[in-house]
Amino acid sequence: MAAREVLVYPHPMLKQVAAPTPATEAEAIGRDLIDTMRSFDRCVGLAAPQIGELARIATVDVRGHPKADSDNGLLVLVNPRIVEREGSEVAREGCLSIPDLTANVRRATSIVVEHAGGAVRCLGFEARCVQHELDHLDGILFLDRVESLVDDVFRRRVYAEKPES
Repeated sequence: MAAREVLVYPHPMLKQVAAPTPATEAEAIGRDLIDTMRSFDRCVGLAAPQIGELARIATVDVRGHPKADSDNGLLVLVNPRIVEREGSEVAREGCLSIPDLTANVRRATSIVVEHAGGAVRCLGFEARCVQHELDHLDGILFLDRVESLVDDVFRRRVYAEKPES
């Protein structure tokens, strides 16, 4: 398997609802998601619609991210659904499918997700990332979750190149 192209908004597939995924397809799509996620520096999650698959699979791995206080390691969530939500917090999010923008989004701070492999509780930054990726499975982008398009959406910072020495 290999890293695949990430679809960018306004690609119509990003606004479609993904179908439940049979186990026979889950492993190959999951591997492609992991390879693609790991091909981007600082990427902590990816959902199947972002690589052109209308399948209910998402990957999240926040290990080593400075905002992560806890983690469950590499998560490959097949046919996931959130069954518990607690707390609420607004924080900044970005997305490979909307590369030029970031936005303040309100998300639960603790969730429990049931998936084909069992159930997992996610907290804090990991919970935020899982909710972001599971939204992709329902055709929801983070811009759909902002309270104000005027006050909560920002152009991504452009990092100045290092001067040549």
